[in-house]
Amino acid sequence: MDRKEDNLQQLGHAVEYRMDYAPEVLETFENRHPDNDYWVEFLCPEFTTLCPITGQPDFAEIRILYIPDRRMVESKSLKLYLFSFRNHGDFHEDCVNIIMKDLVRLMEPRYLEVTGLFTPRGGIAIHPYANYGRPGTAYEQMAEHRRMNYRLP
Repeated sequence: MDRKEDNLQQLGHAVEYRMDYAPEVLETFENRHPDNDYWVEFLCPEFTTLCPITGQPDFAEIRILYIPDRRMVESKSLKLYLFSFRNHGDFHEDCVNIIMKDLVRLMEPRYLEVTGLFTPRGGIAIHPYANYGRPGTAYEQMAEHRRMNYRLP
């Protein structure tokens, strides 16, 4: 299976960790099964970002679940992208929405959702959820249904 046509820059090369938010490290490759609807899930249990007010670290598990169309996100580039939040200051809700929008812009998936399971600080845990369904399709209806019936996974 030759993947040279995907022109991936991160996979198989030395890791260069970015020290601030870096959506430009995200890469995609061709979905070899665009005629199938299927789920792809990424779990990032070691996500960190900084509180924009206190500068204190916040820790979370980020869950990304999507139904691809023509392009899929390459996992090493996703890891480097998520790592780039480490020294970036944003509220939990912002992080989840930024990740969702960046991945929608990158892949143009049929459906995508991002959940942040942030560990408690000050006795409160925050679990923001954002999703997207391609407008004008059944995926848009699916997104609305999942949003309206959202429960912590």
